[in-house]
Amino acid sequence: MDIPYWGGAILLGMLNIGLFYWSGKPWGITTALAYWGAEGLKFFGFEPETWLFFRDNRLLSQSPGGYDPLFYGTLLNIGVFLGAFMGSVVHKEFRIRWPRRKKQYLAALLGGLLMGYGARLAGGCSVGALVGGTASFSLHGWLFGLVLIPGAWLGFKLSQKLFYS
Repeated sequence: MDIPYWGGAILLGMLNIGLFYWSGKPWGITTALAYWGAEGLKFFGFEPETWLFFRDNRLLSQSPGGYDPLFYGTLLNIGVFLGAFMGSVVHKEFRIRWPRRKKQYLAALLGGLLMGYGARLAGGCSVGALVGGTASFSLHGWLFGLVLIPGAWLGFKLSQKLFYS
């Protein structure tokens, strides 16, 4: 069964409004990833719970003593990964592909680091700003969407010119 793009957008929007109603929080991705990274750093002897970000964001944690690894952001992120995987398998589009040029690895690494750093500086990612903002009927979500389109187009054109030509 194929769902048209507009149908998927409506379904995603309705699910996000439901999530906001159920949890009182908009959908976000990077906060859970920050906590995943912190848990990984603990394994190597770091103490991220003493860092300013984790001390100031105690409200993000669902457990009284610290971070609960199964808080809603983690479950949502796992759902995103599984949903994307299942969708690609069902539509016979799943395949492992490696970049053809070495500078594409550099572009992916640099882009990922900059996006992660920017998301922490901004207090959230584009999913939280756009999807969470529009689901809560906040003006900032709609304004973010308007500037996201030309920004994404410009970023795509620059990456094509710098890393893929």
